[in-house]
Amino acid sequence: MNKTSRQVLPVKERDHIQGSLKAPYVLVEYGDYQCPYCGEAHGIVKEIRDRLGDQLCFVFRNFPLVEIHEHAEHAAEAAEAADAQGRFWEMHNLLFENQDALEDGNLVDYAEELGLDARRLITEVRNGAHAARIQKDFRSGEQMGVNGTPTFFVNGELFEADPSAEEIIAALTERTV
Repeated sequence: MNKTSRQVLPVKERDHIQGSLKAPYVLVEYGDYQCPYCGEAHGIVKEIRDRLGDQLCFVFRNFPLVEIHEHAEHAAEAAEAADAQGRFWEMHNLLFENQDALEDGNLVDYAEELGLDARRLITEVRNGAHAARIQKDFRSGEQMGVNGTPTFFVNGELFEADPSAEEIIAALTERTV
């Protein structure tokens, strides 16, 4: 891992978190649901979570690249709308597993599949009900120099190598938070 002075903003309870805030290792991802590289990274993150278990705190922050991914904003809105109904991570996973189907009709299907109020979800998506939350994530990424996805921060520091489970785990365990 290349050392850099760029540090991620501290993880807060408002973030989307899997694991404990007290875990010794923290992995923060800035991602875009339509980005094919984020789709690949999704599997890598799953492997890291499986291997590190309770020792890992994983955080996902929205960074939709709307100028190149036409469905990224609505996908992020759908994830946030699912969060409002207590099912962020389930929607997060469905979106990454179905990157080729992120139109509004697909989002309704995913909401129904998860047992969510689909009408509420699509209304929130179309009205931009969670736009402020998404923009807050996006701006925090910009402050940290994020300009593409996925971008990872490992134990607070920018991870600049190609993301692989082995490389990220090595960086995580090299130094704790």
